[in-house]
Amino acid sequence: MAITPEGALLWQPSAARIQNAQITAYMAWLTTTHGLKFTGYHALWQWSVDEVEAFWASIWDFYSIQHSAPYTTVLEARTMPRTKWFTGSKLNYAEHALRHADGHKPAIIFQSELKPRTEVSWDELKQQVAAVANTLKALSVKPGDRVVAYMPNIPQTVVALMAVASIGAIWSSASPDMGHVSVIDRFKQIEPKVIFAVDGYRYGGRDFDRRGIVREIIAALPSVEKVVLVPYLDEGIAASALDDAVRGAADGAPGGSACGGPNAAARAMLWAEALATAGPLTFEQVPFDHPLWVVYSSGTTGMPKPIVHGHGGSIIEALKSNGLHLDLVKGDRFFWYSSTNWIIWNLLVHTLLTGCTIVQYDGNPGYPNMDTLWKLAADTKTDVFGASAAYIAQCLKSGVKPRECGDISRIRTVCSSGSPLPVEGYQWVYDNVNSDLLLASISGGTDPGAAFVGACPILPQYAGEMQCRCLGSAVYAYDEAGKALTDVVGELVCALPMPSFPLYFWNDKDDKRYFESYFEMYPGVWRHGDWLKITPRGGAIIYGRSDSTINRYGIRMGSAEIYRVVEDVPEVLDSLVVDLEYLGKESYMPCFVVLKPGFTLDDALKERIKGRIRKDLSARHVPNDVFLTPEVPRTLNGKKLEVPIKRLLLGEPLGKVVNRDSMSNPDSLAWFVEFAAKRAADNATA
Repeated sequence: MAITPEGALLWQPSAARIQNAQITAYMAWLTTTHGLKFTGYHALWQWSVDEVEAFWASIWDFYSIQHSAPYTTVLEARTMPRTKWFTGSKLNYAEHALRHADGHKPAIIFQSELKPRTEVSWDELKQQVAAVANTLKALSVKPGDRVVAYMPNIPQTVVALMAVASIGAIWSSASPDMGHVSVIDRFKQIEPKVIFAVDGYRYGGRDFDRRGIVREIIAALPSVEKVVLVPYLDEGIAASALDDAVRGAADGAPGGSACGGPNAAARAMLWAEALATAGPLTFEQVPFDHPLWVVYSSGTTGMPKPIVHGHGGSIIEALKSNGLHLDLVKGDRFFWYSSTNWIIWNLLVHTLLTGCTIVQYDGNPGYPNMDTLWKLAADTKTDVFGASAAYIAQCLKSGVKPRECGDISRIRTVCSSGSPLPVEGYQWVYDNVNSDLLLASISGGTDPGAAFVGACPILPQYAGEMQCRCLGSAVYAYDEAGKALTDVVGELVCALPMPSFPLYFWNDKDDKRYFESYFEMYPGVWRHGDWLKITPRGGAIIYGRSDSTINRYGIRMGSAEIYRVVEDVPEVLDSLVVDLEYLGKESYMPCFVVLKPGFTLDDALKERIKGRIRKDLSARHVPNDVFLTPEVPRTLNGKKLEVPIKRLLLGEPLGKVVNRDSMSNPDSLAWFVEFAAKRAADNATA
């Protein structure tokens, strides 16, 4: 197969597709109602950032955002952080999502390794949301209380989220493939009142009983007053599951109760009981900036950042991105493979706001082989198919032929995110899925609750490029002095606020951590932590992380989280971890360890270190290999030199990546210079 050069034209939308696109209808509406005319997408984008208040007000009107009280001001000031949007308005995320309820038509189509394909109609979804919401009210859950889930990508998780949102409580979730340390680090910060949990799950043909992990989580969360258990792995366990999940936790907890009260068993119920509470479906009317959920993104130090997004910002961003950029319309069937750890899961749920049917899959996407998801797309008549760039790369390497998996002719858009999609991935999609489709490679993420750069159905697609900067996103590539660059790689920044930006971090006094995370390098301008190049034609190329956050298969984790686990291994004195994903190459994550005197890094210890990460944190963040190093390079104030070592291992000269005078142990660099040279030589001969 011929090698496709970066920037080669791969797709041009047809006249019919342009004419029927939602963004075309939006521009026509702007002409009719506001007298605005644009020569094309990029002129529209420029207006959307020059007149940011008028743009977001137009989205409110174009999509008729449902509200019980109107806004008085679109944007109080263009300053960040703590920007105030649509002040005075009142609405509810769940109400907006369920306003499209369409009787017996499917709202959710679900399949997993464990369960056969099932459908949940819009009527059934509303009934279940009403029941669970009324159960939560009976448990004295009020607006602002936190409700969390240790649940996979299943319909019950969507129901629980909608129920929590409907009463104005605050949602947060973690996938059951996460270890107890990661989950506790996240949930303990927000002190949840209720937890939804499964007994286990199936992945890659293996069953994983998580009742022991649930016990450990509950024991560490004294704020929890009720456990709602979903028997997913074994529907017949019923009462015994409650005993294991709650009484088991109480047995090992101080004072005899994992939940902070005298009778742990009275604090548990089965999912079926939560569905049995009668009552109408009502929606708490909350301000635009009322918290909707807490999601987590890890920085380079400290605990995972508990990022709070709001009802209004999530609604208006979802309508813009789903309608104008992904071109979704009511009745579309939308699939994106994701776990509940990833913001993509929230994006999947977001499509209910557009009236779409969401297609869920829980399990290993490569089991029993790599065509599993394409067969699902064919069987469910999926219109929009989404997966990580890593999955597309694996399909390419495995020789998967999606068109041989069934009738996938309805797929008109393929979405990709999580990491940069390499040029050959773009070509593979057009060669093997459909030569006439929108390839929506997007980048943004958990922190902004939005895509910064992504897709546009009326623009051509060039190999290796995301088509555009998203509407309302004042995105640029900055140099170190804060100057915008074109056709040169720089820091991805957003110079103006967006409604979906975090309201705040939970328990972040005076927004200190919030400011340090995004605004320290360029005051008043959001610095995202990615390398970006804006092409002369207005496209965008992401070149990986500019900081030391580990981004493995779309799931970000702070290096500090990994260090906590690795350095808890008795033999380990110090450690350093870097992710060498860059320029679209496959992720390679080495872990370097310094051992205590008298110990040797043999295969058994390597596997024990990897096993601890897999068990306590995440299987996705297990390093490719573990290496013994004499020292971890550190700055004068003791910080590990993660970014300089990453840049060194990616081939940059030592003199350009670090100032030896700023180090406490500059001689430690010699080992890494030698390691980098050997790695480069090995790659050259591979």
